[in-house]
Amino acid sequence: MCCTGKRSKKKPENTRRGKDAMGQKCIMYLSVLVALLIVAGAAACSKSKAKPLVPLALESGVQPQAVTLTEQGTQAYQGRQFDQAKAYFSQAVAAAPQSGQAHYNYALILNALGDTERAHQEFIEAANLAPGDKIIWDSPALHQYGNPQTEKTSKEHATTNSRPTFGGGPR
Repeated sequence: MCCTGKRSKKKPENTRRGKDAMGQKCIMYLSVLVALLIVAGAAACSKSKAKPLVPLALESGVQPQAVTLTEQGTQAYQGRQFDQAKAYFSQAVAAAPQSGQAHYNYALILNALGDTERAHQEFIEAANLAPGDKIIWDSPALHQYGNPQTEKTSKEHATTNSRPTFGGGPR
C-alpha cells in the first residue's frame, strides 16, 4: 500500500521559490556585468580621441615680426583659411629659420593642404631644431612619419637562386 498510491504531480512550494531566487540572482549578475561592460566601453572610447593639431607659439627670443606672423597664421589656421595660414607660416619660418616651432607650424599647414612630402621635411626640421620640445616630438603629426633618429631597415627577404623545396630548408 505504501508504494501503490498515486503520487501528486504538484511540485513543492520550496522548489519553486528556490528557482525564482536563482533566476533573480542570475538576472542581477547579468545586469552588473552589462553595466561594467558599458563603463569599460565608455572609458575606452574617451581615450581614443586624438588631440587636435594646433599651431605652437614661438619661443622667446625670436624677432617680433616672426611672432606677429605666427599669431596671424594661427588665426587663419583656426579659421580654416589654410592658404593664408600657409603664407603667414612661410614668412614666419623665413623670419625665424632657427625656430623649431615655426617649422612645426609650417609643417602643420602643409600637412593640412595635402603636401605631405614637404610637411615631412618640415616636421623633421622642427624636431631637429627643438630636441627638447615634448609637444613637437610627441605630436601625432610627427608620429606618422616615425622616429627620425632610427635607421630605416629593409623589410625585403633575402633571395636565393635555388628553387623552393618542401620544408624550405637548405640541403
